[in-house]
Amino acid sequence: MTTMTNPRTGSRDMYSHITELDGPEVAAIAERLDIRAADPSQRRLRDEYLARPSYTAGSVVLEIGSGTGAVTAQIAGLPGVARAVGIDPSPYFVDLAAGRYPELRFEVGDGRALPFEDESFDGIVFATTLCHIPRPEQALAEAFRVLEPGGSLLIFDGDYATVTVAVAPNDPLQTCVDATVDQLVHDPWIMRRLGQLVSAAGFEPGELHSHGHVELDSPTYMLALVAIGADALADAGTISAVTAEALRAEARDRAATGRFFGHIAYASLLARKPSGGSV
Repeated sequence: MTTMTNPRTGSRDMYSHITELDGPEVAAIAERLDIRAADPSQRRLRDEYLARPSYTAGSVVLEIGSGTGAVTAQIAGLPGVARAVGIDPSPYFVDLAAGRYPELRFEVGDGRALPFEDESFDGIVFATTLCHIPRPEQALAEAFRVLEPGGSLLIFDGDYATVTVAVAPNDPLQTCVDATVDQLVHDPWIMRRLGQLVSAAGFEPGELHSHGHVELDSPTYMLALVAIGADALADAGTISAVTAEALRAEARDRAATGRFFGHIAYASLLARKPSGGSV
Protein backbone atom coordinates (compact mmCIF):
# COMPACT_ATOMS: atom_id res chain seq x y z
CA MET A 1 0.00 0.00 0.00
CA THR A 2 1.08 3.57 -0.58
CA THR A 3 2.56 5.25 2.48
CA MET A 4 0.81 8.30 3.82
CA THR A 5 1.07 10.19 7.08
CA ASN A 6 -1.42 9.69 9.85
CA PRO A 7 -4.00 12.52 9.56
CA ARG A 8 -3.90 13.18 13.29
CA THR A 9 -0.23 13.02 14.20
CA GLY A 10 1.93 12.92 11.09
CA SER A 11 3.22 9.45 12.07
CA ARG A 12 2.88 6.48 9.77
CA ASP A 13 0.40 3.66 10.30
CA MET A 14 2.50 0.49 10.11
CA TYR A 15 -0.32 -1.44 8.43
CA SER A 16 -0.61 1.11 5.63
CA HIS A 17 2.98 0.46 4.55
CA ILE A 18 3.32 -3.14 5.68
CA THR A 19 5.02 -4.22 2.46
CA GLU A 20 7.95 -1.97 3.39
CA LEU A 21 8.55 -3.59 6.79
CA ASP A 22 11.16 -6.24 7.48
CA GLY A 23 10.43 -9.81 8.56
CA PRO A 24 10.62 -9.36 12.36
CA GLU A 25 8.35 -6.30 12.24
CA VAL A 26 5.70 -8.13 10.20
CA ALA A 27 5.99 -11.19 12.43
CA ALA A 28 5.38 -8.98 15.48
CA ILE A 29 2.24 -7.55 13.87
CA ALA A 30 1.04 -11.06 13.02
CA GLU A 31 1.53 -12.04 16.65
CA ARG A 32 -0.64 -9.11 17.77
CA LEU A 33 -3.33 -10.11 15.28
CA ASP A 34 -3.27 -13.62 16.72
CA ILE A 35 -3.60 -12.28 20.27
CA ARG A 36 -6.63 -10.25 19.20
CA ALA A 37 -8.16 -13.18 17.30
CA ALA A 38 -7.87 -15.44 20.34
CA ASP A 39 -9.33 -12.93 22.81
CA PRO A 40 -12.80 -14.10 24.01
CA SER A 41 -14.29 -10.61 23.81
CA GLN A 42 -13.02 -10.19 20.26
CA ARG A 43 -14.49 -13.59 19.32
CA ARG A 44 -17.83 -12.39 20.66
CA LEU A 45 -17.59 -9.25 18.55
CA ARG A 46 -16.84 -11.31 15.43
CA ASP A 47 -19.88 -13.48 16.12
CA GLU A 48 -22.02 -10.34 16.43
CA TYR A 49 -20.99 -8.42 13.34
CA LEU A 50 -20.47 -11.37 11.01
CA ALA A 51 -24.04 -12.50 11.73
CA ARG A 52 -25.47 -9.27 10.29
CA PRO A 53 -25.57 -10.18 6.55
CA SER A 54 -27.93 -12.91 5.31
CA TYR A 55 -26.19 -14.84 2.55
CA THR A 56 -28.16 -16.92 0.06
CA ALA A 57 -27.00 -20.48 -0.63
CA GLY A 58 -23.88 -20.59 -2.78
CA SER A 59 -22.61 -17.13 -1.90
CA VAL A 60 -18.98 -16.16 -2.51
CA VAL A 61 -17.65 -13.63 0.01
CA LEU A 62 -14.45 -11.56 -0.12
CA GLU A 63 -12.63 -10.24 2.92
CA ILE A 64 -10.46 -7.24 2.08
CA GLY A 65 -7.50 -7.00 4.44
CA SER A 66 -7.65 -10.61 5.59
CA GLY A 67 -4.49 -10.53 7.71
CA THR A 68 -3.67 -13.93 9.17
CA GLY A 69 -6.98 -15.39 8.06
CA ALA A 70 -9.09 -15.78 11.21
CA VAL A 71 -12.04 -13.70 9.98
CA THR A 72 -12.01 -15.23 6.49
CA ALA A 73 -12.14 -18.69 8.07
CA GLN A 74 -15.13 -17.70 10.17
CA ILE A 75 -16.88 -16.20 7.13
CA ALA A 76 -16.41 -19.53 5.33
CA GLY A 77 -18.51 -21.23 8.00
CA LEU A 78 -21.46 -18.83 7.85
CA PRO A 79 -24.84 -20.09 6.59
CA GLY A 80 -25.16 -19.72 2.82
CA VAL A 81 -21.44 -19.13 2.18
CA ALA A 82 -20.04 -21.59 -0.36
CA ARG A 83 -16.61 -19.96 -0.66
CA ALA A 84 -14.66 -17.30 1.20
CA VAL A 85 -11.68 -15.46 -0.29
CA GLY A 86 -9.16 -13.28 1.54
CA ILE A 87 -6.91 -10.62 0.07
CA ASP A 88 -4.13 -8.72 1.85
CA PRO A 89 -1.14 -6.62 0.72
CA SER A 90 1.28 -8.57 2.91
CA PRO A 91 2.78 -11.72 1.35
CA TYR A 92 3.79 -12.80 4.86
CA PHE A 93 0.19 -12.63 6.09
CA VAL A 94 -1.12 -14.39 2.98
CA ASP A 95 1.38 -17.24 3.32
CA LEU A 96 0.57 -17.59 7.01
CA ALA A 97 -3.20 -17.63 6.37
CA ALA A 98 -2.88 -20.10 3.49
CA GLY A 99 -0.85 -22.43 5.68
CA ARG A 100 -3.40 -22.31 8.47
CA TYR A 101 -6.47 -22.61 6.26
CA PRO A 102 -5.39 -24.56 3.14
CA GLU A 103 -9.01 -25.12 2.12
CA LEU A 104 -9.49 -21.37 1.60
CA ARG A 105 -8.18 -19.01 -1.06
CA PHE A 106 -5.90 -16.12 -0.09
CA GLU A 107 -4.30 -13.66 -2.50
CA VAL A 108 -1.79 -10.83 -2.26
CA GLY A 109 -3.30 -7.55 -3.40
CA ASP A 110 -4.24 -3.96 -2.64
CA GLY A 111 -7.84 -3.29 -1.67
CA ARG A 112 -7.78 -0.17 -3.85
CA ALA A 113 -6.98 -2.18 -7.00
CA LEU A 114 -8.64 -5.57 -6.64
CA PRO A 115 -7.54 -8.29 -9.09
CA PHE A 116 -11.08 -9.56 -9.62
CA GLU A 117 -13.71 -9.25 -12.34
CA ASP A 118 -16.71 -6.96 -12.02
CA GLU A 119 -19.64 -8.32 -10.02
CA SER A 120 -17.79 -11.46 -8.94
CA PHE A 121 -18.76 -11.56 -5.23
CA ASP A 122 -22.03 -11.78 -3.32
CA GLY A 123 -20.62 -10.21 -0.18
CA ILE A 124 -17.62 -8.12 0.89
CA VAL A 125 -16.24 -7.66 4.39
CA PHE A 126 -13.80 -5.08 5.75
CA ALA A 127 -12.90 -6.13 9.30
CA THR A 128 -10.71 -3.54 11.12
CA THR A 129 -9.21 -2.75 7.73
CA LEU A 130 -10.65 0.50 6.37
CA CYS A 131 -9.05 2.62 9.11
CA HIS A 132 -5.63 1.53 7.81
CA ILE A 133 -6.19 2.32 4.12
CA PRO A 134 -5.06 5.70 2.77
CA ARG A 135 -7.73 6.98 0.38
CA PRO A 136 -10.42 4.56 1.62
CA GLU A 137 -12.86 5.87 -0.97
CA GLN A 138 -10.83 3.99 -3.59
CA ALA A 139 -11.22 0.74 -1.66
CA LEU A 140 -14.97 1.30 -1.39
CA ALA A 141 -15.19 2.04 -5.12
CA GLU A 142 -13.39 -1.23 -5.85
CA ALA A 143 -15.70 -3.07 -3.46
CA PHE A 144 -18.67 -1.63 -5.33
CA ARG A 145 -17.21 -2.73 -8.66
CA VAL A 146 -16.62 -6.38 -7.72
CA LEU A 147 -19.88 -6.81 -5.80
CA GLU A 148 -22.95 -8.29 -7.42
CA PRO A 149 -26.01 -6.00 -7.62
CA GLY A 150 -27.96 -6.61 -4.43
CA GLY A 151 -24.83 -7.88 -2.68
CA SER A 152 -23.90 -6.89 0.86
CA LEU A 153 -21.03 -4.80 2.18
CA LEU A 154 -20.13 -5.28 5.85
CA ILE A 155 -17.66 -2.92 7.53
CA PHE A 156 -16.48 -3.42 11.10
CA ASP A 157 -13.92 -1.09 12.59
CA GLY A 158 -12.89 0.77 15.70
CA ASP A 159 -13.69 4.30 16.68
CA TYR A 160 -10.08 4.51 17.73
CA ALA A 161 -10.27 8.09 18.92
CA THR A 162 -12.03 6.64 21.99
CA VAL A 163 -9.53 3.92 22.96
CA THR A 164 -8.85 4.19 26.68
CA VAL A 165 -7.12 2.49 29.58
CA ALA A 166 -7.33 5.52 31.88
CA VAL A 167 -8.64 4.99 35.40
CA ALA A 168 -8.15 8.61 36.53
CA PRO A 169 -7.32 12.03 35.07
CA ASN A 170 -3.82 12.31 33.61
CA ASP A 171 -3.30 8.56 33.73
CA PRO A 172 0.16 7.95 32.17
CA LEU A 173 -0.98 4.64 30.65
CA GLN A 174 -3.39 6.59 28.45
CA THR A 175 -0.40 8.28 26.85
CA CYS A 176 0.83 4.82 25.89
CA VAL A 177 -2.35 3.75 24.11
CA ASP A 178 -2.59 7.15 22.41
CA ALA A 179 0.89 6.54 21.04
CA THR A 180 -0.16 3.07 19.89
CA VAL A 181 -3.15 4.45 17.99
CA ASP A 182 -0.86 7.02 16.37
CA GLN A 183 1.46 4.24 15.23
CA LEU A 184 -1.09 1.64 14.15
CA VAL A 185 -4.13 3.53 12.81
CA HIS A 186 -4.12 5.74 9.72
CA ASP A 187 -7.51 7.35 10.42
CA PRO A 188 -8.90 6.89 13.96
CA TRP A 189 -11.98 8.97 13.07
CA ILE A 190 -13.16 7.05 10.01
CA MET A 191 -16.21 5.43 11.62
CA ARG A 192 -17.67 8.88 12.28
CA ARG A 193 -17.97 9.57 8.54
CA LEU A 194 -18.45 6.03 7.31
CA GLY A 195 -22.07 6.56 6.24
CA GLN A 196 -21.02 9.42 3.98
CA LEU A 197 -18.15 7.42 2.46
CA VAL A 198 -20.35 4.40 1.77
CA SER A 199 -23.11 6.50 0.22
CA ALA A 200 -20.63 8.38 -1.96
CA ALA A 201 -19.38 5.02 -3.28
CA GLY A 202 -22.91 4.16 -4.45
CA PHE A 203 -24.03 1.85 -1.67
CA GLU A 204 -27.31 1.99 0.23
CA PRO A 205 -26.14 2.15 3.86
CA GLY A 206 -28.09 0.49 6.64
CA GLU A 207 -27.86 1.01 10.38
CA LEU A 208 -24.62 1.61 12.23
CA HIS A 209 -24.46 -0.83 15.15
CA SER A 210 -22.36 -0.17 18.23
CA HIS A 211 -20.06 -2.82 19.69
CA GLY A 212 -17.77 -2.57 22.69
CA HIS A 213 -14.59 -4.37 23.73
CA VAL A 214 -13.78 -4.29 27.45
CA GLU A 215 -10.83 -5.84 29.27
CA LEU A 216 -10.69 -5.95 33.06
CA ASP A 217 -9.25 -8.77 35.17
CA SER A 218 -7.38 -10.72 32.49
CA PRO A 219 -6.30 -8.21 29.84
CA THR A 220 -4.43 -9.50 26.82
CA TYR A 221 -4.86 -7.39 23.71
CA MET A 222 -5.03 -4.04 25.48
CA LEU A 223 -2.12 -4.91 27.72
CA ALA A 224 -0.16 -5.38 24.49
CA LEU A 225 -1.36 -1.96 23.28
CA VAL A 226 0.12 -0.33 26.39
CA ALA A 227 3.44 -2.07 25.77
CA ILE A 228 3.52 -1.06 22.09
CA GLY A 229 2.90 2.58 23.00
CA ALA A 230 5.51 2.59 25.77
CA ASP A 231 8.09 1.22 23.32
CA ALA A 232 7.08 3.75 20.66
CA LEU A 233 7.49 6.64 23.09
CA ALA A 234 10.91 5.35 24.12
CA ASP A 235 12.00 4.85 20.51
CA ALA A 236 10.97 8.43 19.73
CA GLY A 237 13.01 9.73 22.67
CA THR A 238 9.92 11.07 24.42
CA ILE A 239 10.59 8.94 27.49
CA SER A 240 13.53 6.83 28.62
CA ALA A 241 13.70 3.05 28.34
CA VAL A 242 13.52 2.92 32.15
CA THR A 243 10.27 4.91 32.13
CA ALA A 244 8.85 2.72 29.37
CA GLU A 245 9.51 -0.41 31.43
CA ALA A 246 7.94 1.27 34.48
CA LEU A 247 4.79 1.96 32.45
CA ARG A 248 4.64 -1.63 31.22
CA ALA A 249 5.15 -2.81 34.80
CA GLU A 250 2.32 -0.57 36.01
CA ALA A 251 -0.02 -2.08 33.42
CA ARG A 252 0.98 -5.61 34.45
CA ASP A 253 0.51 -4.74 38.12
CA ARG A 254 -2.97 -3.37 37.46
CA ALA A 255 -3.84 -6.58 35.66
CA ALA A 256 -2.48 -8.73 38.50
CA THR A 257 -4.34 -6.78 41.18
CA GLY A 258 -7.67 -6.36 39.39
CA ARG A 259 -7.24 -2.63 38.71
CA PHE A 260 -6.92 -2.74 34.93
CA PHE A 261 -9.54 -1.19 32.67
CA GLY A 262 -9.49 -1.03 28.91
CA HIS A 263 -12.16 -0.17 26.37
CA ILE A 264 -12.41 0.18 22.59
CA ALA A 265 -15.63 1.34 20.93
CA TYR A 266 -16.28 -0.56 17.69
CA ALA A 267 -19.08 -0.20 15.17
CA SER A 268 -20.38 -2.15 12.19
CA LEU A 269 -22.21 -0.92 9.12
CA LEU A 270 -24.16 -3.19 6.77
CA ALA A 271 -24.76 -1.71 3.32
CA ARG A 272 -26.04 -3.03 0.02
CA LYS A 273 -25.25 -2.44 -3.63
CA PRO A 274 -28.44 -1.34 -5.38
CA SER A 275 -30.02 -4.06 -7.48
CA GLY A 276 -29.85 -1.73 -10.46
CA GLY A 277 -26.04 -1.97 -10.43
CA SER A 278 -23.81 1.05 -10.89
CA VAL A 279 -24.98 4.57 -10.11
